[in-house]
Amino acid sequence: QVQPVESGGGSVQAGGSLRVSCEASGSRISTNYLGWFREAPGKEREGVACIDRYGSTDYAESVKGRFTISRDNAKNTVYLEMNSLKPEDTAMYYCAASSRYRWGLLRRTDFGYWGRGTQVTVSS
Repeated sequence: QVQPVESGGGSVQAGGSLRVSCEASGSRISTNYLGWFREAPGKEREGVACIDRYGSTDYAESVKGRFTISRDNAKNTVYLEMNSLKPEDTAMYYCAASSRYRWGLLRRTDFGYWGRGTQVTVSS
């Protein structure tokens, strides 16, 4: 069983930076893959980034070059560093964990454990 807990959201002006964190303690296999998803009002939840236990990463095209996902296995924590933020990045950001993952797809259905989210708001 895994219960991800996000922290670090907030408000920032366009062009600014934020880092969100997620502690995901639990079974080792269930945290092989840690991902970030986001959901804006009126839109479906979409994948942002994913990282495996060994540091391999996957990013949505919309955030490539601006966001960086990383993890500290010793702390069971995954981070999302967000730079050059845009108003369209405004959303609730969710952390998720999984034992399996299909690379390149960032599908929410691959993830079985979800946090409650942290709000990120980018003003223009």
